[in-house]
Amino acid sequence: MRSLSALLFLLAPLAVSSAQKLQDTPKILTPEQFEARLNYQTGTVTTPGGLATLKLTRDFRYLDPAQTDQVLQKWGNPPNSRTLGMLVPAGTPVLSDEGWGVIISFDEDGYVNDDDAAKVDYPDLLKKMRREVSDGNDERRKAGYPTIELAGWAEPPHYDSVAHKLYWAKDLIFGGDSVHTLNYNIRVLGRRGVLVLNAVSTMDQLEVVRGDMANVITFVEFNEGHRYADFIPGTDKVAEYGIAALIAGGIAAKAGLFKVLLGVLIAAKKLVIVAVVAIGALLRRLLRRKSEGPTPAA
Repeated sequence: MRSLSALLFLLAPLAVSSAQKLQDTPKILTPEQFEARLNYQTGTVTTPGGLATLKLTRDFRYLDPAQTDQVLQKWGNPPNSRTLGMLVPAGTPVLSDEGWGVIISFDEDGYVNDDDAAKVDYPDLLKKMRREVSDGNDERRKAGYPTIELAGWAEPPHYDSVAHKLYWAKDLIFGGDSVHTLNYNIRVLGRRGVLVLNAVSTMDQLEVVRGDMANVITFVEFNEGHRYADFIPGTDKVAEYGIAALIAGGIAAKAGLFKVLLGVLIAAKKLVIVAVVAIGALLRRLLRRKSEGPTPAA
């Protein structure tokens, strides 16, 4: 079976080509003009499809999926990113050097059984994740892409078994950059899948992002009918992975794709942010197969 890194590079050319076309498009609006056209929502916001409710504090504003897609294109992504919207810190223009955001998406892989949460050896998991990232660097170099190094946890994983919410953060190094990248992750477990909230910034913003993400995790909730407690055994789909794979899969599906698959840095050294739900689910399945051993030939 091809390695995860090989799979990333099979997928990379199309995405990079789309991103390059976008970069070649003249930018008509100034950042100030672009910001003025954004229609931020505040207060209580319901995500598309009635999936979840965001009870925003005064520290955050929300952009709907359409406007989120516009922001992501400004950050170098190809159009038509699949998201549930985006959270932006209040008072900070989204295209400024200090600007960052939290991209919201939904992985509809089924109910994630959290029985393994208390048993996960997070130091050992980190070692495995580091090895997985490092093993792909030779192929990245050959393909002309920057190497990736997982320096460590910027925030060790923590799972709240009552609220069914998980968070962790990674300290990443791309291509030997002196500026380390912060990838902060929140996952809210639900009846049919996982609500995904990802923030990417630089490590020097860790304290700010940590404080803001601690705020975010409190005001994001699934709506009735979609909550973890609403799961119907024997009827609803169950995900084929647990808490450990949810974290380990993220390094390939989310962090790696930010710079390897989409390959664009913006001036402030923040990475492109995009939700690649289908690819993320595929990579998690491959991770699971690797842990189970080779699949017998048909």
